[in-house]
Amino acid sequence: MTENIMRENYTLPRLHVADALTAGAEIALPREAAHYLTNVIRKSVGDSVRVFNGEGGEWRAEIAAVGKKSAMLSVTEKLREPTAVPDVTLLFAPVRKHRTAFMIEKGTELGVRTFQPVLTSRTQFPRLNVEKARLQAVEAAEQTERLDVPDILEAKPLLDVLAAWDDTPILFADEAGDAGEARDVCSKLTAPLAILIGPEGGFTDAERKELRALPNVHPVTLGPRILRADTATVALLSVWQSVNGDW
Repeated sequence: MTENIMRENYTLPRLHVADALTAGAEIALPREAAHYLTNVIRKSVGDSVRVFNGEGGEWRAEIAAVGKKSAMLSVTEKLREPTAVPDVTLLFAPVRKHRTAFMIEKGTELGVRTFQPVLTSRTQFPRLNVEKARLQAVEAAEQTERLDVPDILEAKPLLDVLAAWDDTPILFADEAGDAGEARDVCSKLTAPLAILIGPEGGFTDAERKELRALPNVHPVTLGPRILRADTATVALLSVWQSVNGDW
């Protein structure tokens, strides 16, 4: 019976909300969410949805009222307790918009807790719209049954980030080819940790030298081919999750 109930829940639409979640709470959806619920997926009064706010687990709610540009939900019962992903930070140099969006989406799916954009000597696209990136992360969390939403920070120069860094290990995707194999290195590092992905064109020799001089930086190779930044992100996150993450 419980399994059937869970399967039924997973068929319900899922929305991220900013409101506190308790039984009986009333939630006025933002215009975009109301439009999606009532006009895109054609839900109406009395239909159930799932809601989460990143902190309070997941709850069932019923559509209590709809208008032309609004919808009201009534929270009924808790479905799942809060569950955090492993403490993984993605340090990445922003690339072209669609590829950065891919990194945010797939990083969220693969369990990144914090995105920290870093500016390197060869970063060609230093501007990152943090609010837009957060919306992309929210959408990815909604689609993948994730109960929290990752933090997305403002971009900072790589050297500033490293200067303020503690002793948390950093997996450094080093395309030079003389680093340790990813699986071997990942198997030795548990969370918390960070994964560092460089820009198009890679790191400069000076940056690589500075990174390799840090005792908590662990260079890894991702094979004989040079991967794009977004591909490298998915590859290294996948390797770490498979050997030492929450897979």
